[in-house]
Amino acid sequence: MTHTDWSDIPGRLARLAVDPVAEKVFGAHAHEWALEPPLRAEELAELEGQLRVELPEEYRSFLLAAGRGGAGPAYGLFPLRRLDDRWAWEGDGADLTDRDTLARPFPHTEAFNPADGLPEQPDEEDFDTVEAFNEAEDAYWERYNEVVYTPEHSIGLIYLCHLGCALREGLVVSGPARGHMWADDTADGGGFRPLRDDDGTPLGFARWYRRWLDAAEAAEPATVRG
Repeated sequence: MTHTDWSDIPGRLARLAVDPVAEKVFGAHAHEWALEPPLRAEELAELEGQLRVELPEEYRSFLLAAGRGGAGPAYGLFPLRRLDDRWAWEGDGADLTDRDTLARPFPHTEAFNPADGLPEQPDEEDFDTVEAFNEAEDAYWERYNEVVYTPEHSIGLIYLCHLGCALREGLVVSGPARGHMWADDTADGGGFRPLRDDDGTPLGFARWYRRWLDAAEAAEPATVRG
């Protein structure tokens, strides 16, 4: 197995931590360029045993060599915490990860929107009374939430960071897209989509993380999101 080299990461983050310009990078105030301590090998083994899945190598090696969370795209990587003898990710939206179904395959390789196929939102002009329109609208949104926000859509996906406005990104750990990073844009009506590099290839965890770090060092600070 090829192991990802993360030895450059501590030094690069340390330089950003003392760079006044880096304070303006999106999300930096949340993680302050600091990574939490790496997992020990026995902790990772316990985590994977609880999840019943081996994590993709790039993220797995990051946990062991770099850190269990902290500095990363947007508001940072959700850190792993061991609470009540069970490991879990912590952060805004981290609880969307269903730890009990991560071993089940994430079935998708192309973008999909759970809202596709739902009827059009009710139009008030089509109703004789405000009461009838309100009833139809309530029924529509109830159905919308049932279809769009069911946990079934993110089986096999670990949520890793929050971009703000309930938009999040995560790592597929089971299924044909294993090892690829995906965006969950359902809060913005956009569904789920694979994250791709400039040449169109799917982003793995290492390229996703390093692309953010490269941009943090070189790009317009206010625009660096992930």
